[in-house]
Formats: sequence, C-alpha cells, structure tokens
Amino acid sequence: MENLKQLAKRKKKTFSKLLKKGNRSQMIRQLPELHEQAFSEIDCLDCAACCKNFSPTFKPTDIKRISKYIGMKEGDFIDEYLQIDEDNDYVVKTKPCPFLQVDNSCGVYEVRPTDCARFPYTDSDVFVDKSGLSLKNSTFCPAAFKVLELLNENVQR
Repeated sequence: MENLKQLAKRKKKTFSKLLKKGNRSQMIRQLPELHEQAFSEIDCLDCAACCKNFSPTFKPTDIKRISKYIGMKEGDFIDEYLQIDEDNDYVVKTKPCPFLQVDNSCGVYEVRPTDCARFPYTDSDVFVDKSGLSLKNSTFCPAAFKVLELLNENVQR
C-alpha cells in the first residue's frame, strides 16, 4: 500500500492548484465541517508523527504557561528543553518532543504550545492561506491529507 508521503507527493500538484486557484471563501467555509469529518476518522494518538518529527514554535506565553505547569523557572525550562532555530524561534532541542509519552499522548497537553493546539490548522483560513505549509503537513499528517482530499472531492462535484 502506498504510504502517506508517497500519496501526498503524487497528489501535490492537484492539491496545490486547489489551494492556490480555488475559491478561497468557499473553501474556508467548508473547513470546519471537513475538519470534524477527518478527525472523526483519525485519532492523533495512533500517529503522533508531528510530535515525533517536528517541533512547534514556542512563543513567550507558551514558555511561561508550560514552565509554570511543570514547576520550572522559565530560564531553566528554556535551557533544558529549547533551542533557537534559523528563524530565531524557540523549538524543542530533541526529537521526538520531550513531552511525548509512550502512548503517544502529550505530557503537557492541558497547556501545550498554541502551535500544537492549532495543528494541523485544518479548521482555519491558515490551511488555505499557507498552502505550502498545508502541503508539507499532508505528507505526514493523515488529518491534513484527508481534509485536502475532501476539499478536492467537494470542488469536483
């Protein structure tokens, strides 16, 4: 069976054209329903590819909230878990994410970074407006891929 990365690569041109040339407002209106449909079929705990292979951006408010939750000073939290990337953003030092648990759950889920809470952005205009990011996410996130497929099917009707 074709894996997600191969499938997304094969459909990249179709999905790219859809996101760049499709009716933006019509697509955005559909996203909440398609998001719900995708997540009714897909359980993130079965996958956690995002947590295993990528890092969210940690904003100052995320750092403050998470460090307080785990009982660390912000500076100590940064020193232990974070580094600055090429975009000058805080990201985790290690992959998988140090907060990813053995069962694929998140050890700081209640206070997770905003980036994690919003990922894969399938219910917001970001999904359409940042098409490059959505296409990249579709190569490893089954939910992002599913929403693109559903969106494409709806346009074909």
